[in-house]
Amino acid sequence: MYPDELKYTASHEWIEVAGDEARVGISDYAQHQLSDIVYVELPEVGRKVKKGEAVAVVESSKMAADCYSPLSGEIIAVNESLEESPELINTSPYGDGWLFRIRMSNPDEVGQLLDAGKYQSTLDEEH
Repeated sequence: MYPDELKYTASHEWIEVAGDEARVGISDYAQHQLSDIVYVELPEVGRKVKKGEAVAVVESSKMAADCYSPLSGEIIAVNESLEESPELINTSPYGDGWLFRIRMSNPDEVGQLLDAGKYQSTLDEEH
């Protein structure tokens, strides 16, 4: 159900690692919980963040939710398409609906992330 090539956090972010960079978004589960996403506040490019730090806000017709950086590093890109089309997170959470890219300052943190099976297990425990 969740792409095996990605890593996940218990706070429902997904991470696609490529070298010393990673692309980050929110999981399909998270976008379903939020429902119709109407606005996204993205971090500034160049911002240095620590693992677990709130870096973005996703707002839906139901609520606003913080998104946390799954890794420490520097924000190197944001998905500017979300400014005009925040609903991309609903329609393509693992594709066009990504939030930001980060250059990792501590690649060892990747080993602390969940694989798809463990992420699914945390969801099963919640319900």
